[in-house]
Amino acid sequence: MSLNTYKDVAHTNGYEFTQGGGYELPSYPFVPPPEIGGKTPAKHPIVIVGGGITGLTLACSLARLGVKAILLDEDDTVGVKGASSRGICYTQKSLEIFERLGVYEHIAAKGTQWSVGRTFAGDDEVYSFDLRQQGSFNLSQQPPFINIQQFYIEAFLVDRIRQLGHVELRWRNRLTGFEQNERTATLTVETPAGDYRIEAEHVIDATGSNSPLRKWLNVPFDSKRGDDRWCIADVRFSTRPPTERHTWIEAPFNENRAVWQHLMADDVWRIDYQMAPNADPAHVSREDVVRERLARQFGAGVEVEIVWVGPYAYRSECVHSMRSGRVYFMGDSAKVVSPFGARGGNTGVADADNLAWKLAAVQRGQAAPALLDSYEDERLEAARENVRVTNRTARFLRPADGIERVYRDAAIALAKRHPFARALVNTGRMAVANPYTRSRICQYTPGSAAGQSVQNVEFRWANGRTGRMNQLLDWAGGDLLLLCFGALSAAALRRLREVLATTPLRALQVPAGRESAQADEHVRDPKGHLRGACGLPAGDEPAWALVRPDGYLAASGDTIDGRLVQAIGLTLGLTGVHA
Repeated sequence: MSLNTYKDVAHTNGYEFTQGGGYELPSYPFVPPPEIGGKTPAKHPIVIVGGGITGLTLACSLARLGVKAILLDEDDTVGVKGASSRGICYTQKSLEIFERLGVYEHIAAKGTQWSVGRTFAGDDEVYSFDLRQQGSFNLSQQPPFINIQQFYIEAFLVDRIRQLGHVELRWRNRLTGFEQNERTATLTVETPAGDYRIEAEHVIDATGSNSPLRKWLNVPFDSKRGDDRWCIADVRFSTRPPTERHTWIEAPFNENRAVWQHLMADDVWRIDYQMAPNADPAHVSREDVVRERLARQFGAGVEVEIVWVGPYAYRSECVHSMRSGRVYFMGDSAKVVSPFGARGGNTGVADADNLAWKLAAVQRGQAAPALLDSYEDERLEAARENVRVTNRTARFLRPADGIERVYRDAAIALAKRHPFARALVNTGRMAVANPYTRSRICQYTPGSAAGQSVQNVEFRWANGRTGRMNQLLDWAGGDLLLLCFGALSAAALRRLREVLATTPLRALQVPAGRESAQADEHVRDPKGHLRGACGLPAGDEPAWALVRPDGYLAASGDTIDGRLVQAIGLTLGLTGVHA
């Protein structure tokens, strides 16, 4: 393959007409890489390109698992200099991942928790919801959502990576060229101290929506650019609005166009104003115009500090494949979605969490290289679903004249009077952990919850203290985790010992009720939350659940027999035969 060069696809972040003082971002020192001046490219097993939330999540995940890698970032900071706080809304699944990585406590202390959302049309509240009262959100040790500026999470991840070691962060290292063949990938990197070349077994593209790698490799993708534009304002107020997610489908103070209102860290509010189709972005984003609009919303006497303001236009994109040779696409380099429902950055975090344990297992020699093919099975399905869901929301908020507008008007009118119609009002289907329904490494059997995320629920350690699912994943140390519920027969114990002696598996028993434990390594599940999180029916019947390092259920069954052995082989990419 011919060498591709950076100048062909120069980066751009697309932020224009920005106003306000912006945010103070940390800066990291440039350290000349040891490869500068070398005659032959140094070899690295894993190179991550891009130090945004996706790349840093992957780097931190690998560091936690003790896997060596380097990360290249063209800047010397987190976030975007002179631009917005970018992503702000982080889901329960992302927060569970961040707890495993050791940064959740910082996020919880800095950010703002919320679970209540209210939706308005004109002066009427159409409906409201409390996520803690829905489904099983309240069973996890993490809240449904925390709002926090993205750069804070990125900075916490940088600190954690430095603490863990194993992964080298290279700031002001810009990828300027790339080529690959069947044996290796070669990257050319530009730095203030000179250029250098490195070879990599695996290259992860986390460079975002303007990915140079995606363009160099001519990766096919579907793209749709909408005509909907918004003005995003990050502001502080002299008075404090409710800590809730407020959305207006038709806001009287914004010429009956949509508005979003979220609280973030530092008492900064994110207000998104939908523009008129023919609006001038430069005019709409002027500070005086923003202040007038805020006064209409919050009252003429409100005191406002403008932190940042700028316009934004949304588009949707999705690659046809999550991999091209030795390059894996993740985050916005794989898909771009409108922000409705918080399905952008959160899915990038999930991409990273998905690939990290697979790379680690292959690097350790515990899994077959074929395991890496499952990354596309699972995360391409998630990408397509998130694009589909957010595109529907975008059409509801900016309906075309004709049947789309008739449908929206009817849905709003019905929702004001009838609870059944509230589900028709689409201001963003909030992100959840994407299920994997077609993965080659999940053992799908009738009644199994294989491919579903296992929540970070509580249990009791043998000494009676409270534990949580993430602690069991930490105990497994990157190996598969087998939970054996109920009594174990002599034959089951014998088979289990045989399996443990030959596979990268950690197992523990969850005795039923007050029954005595048959294994030294055991925990208690008095509320049945652990069993329920694994998709097993309530009760005391013997069962097992095989949980992956990313907290997804790989398989489940009722007897420790050949089906378990087959499930382990399937999950590690050692066999391609589904049960």
